[in-house]
Amino acid sequence: MDIFTKCLDFKTVTEARARGTYPYFIPLDKNEGTEVLYEGRRIIMCGSNNYLGLTTHPKVRKAAMDAIAEYGTSCTGSRFLNGNMTLIETLERELAEWVGMEAALVFSTGMQVNLGTISALVGKNDIVILDKEDHASIVDGAFLSGGKIERFRHNDMEHLERVLKSLPEDKGKLLVVDGLFSMEGDIAPLPEIVALCERFGARLMVDDAHAFGVLGGGRGTAAHFGLTDKTDLIMSTFSKSMASIGGFIAGAFPVVDYIKHHARSLIFSASIPPANTATVLAALQIMREEPERVENVIRNGEFMREGFRQLGFDTGHSCTPVIPIIIGDDELTFRTWRLLFDNGVFVNPVISPATAPGRQLLRTSYMATHTRDQLEHVLDVFAKVGKEVGLI
Repeated sequence: MDIFTKCLDFKTVTEARARGTYPYFIPLDKNEGTEVLYEGRRIIMCGSNNYLGLTTHPKVRKAAMDAIAEYGTSCTGSRFLNGNMTLIETLERELAEWVGMEAALVFSTGMQVNLGTISALVGKNDIVILDKEDHASIVDGAFLSGGKIERFRHNDMEHLERVLKSLPEDKGKLLVVDGLFSMEGDIAPLPEIVALCERFGARLMVDDAHAFGVLGGGRGTAAHFGLTDKTDLIMSTFSKSMASIGGFIAGAFPVVDYIKHHARSLIFSASIPPANTATVLAALQIMREEPERVENVIRNGEFMREGFRQLGFDTGHSCTPVIPIIIGDDELTFRTWRLLFDNGVFVNPVISPATAPGRQLLRTSYMATHTRDQLEHVLDVFAKVGKEVGLI
């Protein structure tokens, strides 16, 4: 059998393109933060993870350009060998201090953080416990580890308790959850999770890819609940609030040092480029100097969530600037996306397996830099399109 047969038989995308409802890999001409250019049209961006609006900040841009001028464009090697830099280690110290941990370790992407950390810590005789709506990078890291995988229903603490109670006491256990869930914008109930981890002897890792820069004054989910000292590991990425690319894991020094010497996705990958490292350092400084950005993104999220609910849209359990519009059907999701796009609003359609069947949705997300005029216009467009497709 030809292994390429599945490729030749893959018609879903071709058919969606022919219908004009294919919503992925859209080539933008220019990204200006709250607005993008597509084929000469200005579109309000409500599908980005640029929560603090720092991708266009003059200090961030200057930091990237200055780093290229001083260090060049690449380290051309693994951090394990020739690719480490004092600039990266400076960033690690600042990240550890910001999130309240002893040490931090920088990876080249957020995906690599989860792949490397989980597969380094969890062995074939260990157990990794996941929320059923954890990000794909967490799931893939768990599969790579070779350990036993247990999953509990999303944010269901009674089910988690039953899962943990069923596990052998003599097995190592790592529980990994998203702090802020990226599709529906709800938050992990960390106080209950911490209590269960302590009761059943499990270590806790929180993926703060979407919470870093948003919750807890920008420090993430553990800070939001006042539980940093009860959280073993905090992970985040730089491709969202930090306006760059890369990621980090933070925790106690011996644990981070172990990951540093065992995470294959770190050891066998080139290091983060100097411009990206400098960008994150600048973004951290701005977050310290301009705390109102965190306040603004929370405020904008509240304004939009209330606006959607008043219009009659189902926004699920969102309590953050990530706000889903629950639709529940693939075709209607794509049709609604197309109409919004044609009317100048960019959102992200999400279908299974990225979300559960029956929970197909339009993922919307907001920035500190969105203006009230932009947000009110977005609500007007949603009202028009929602009535046209019968959602409201």
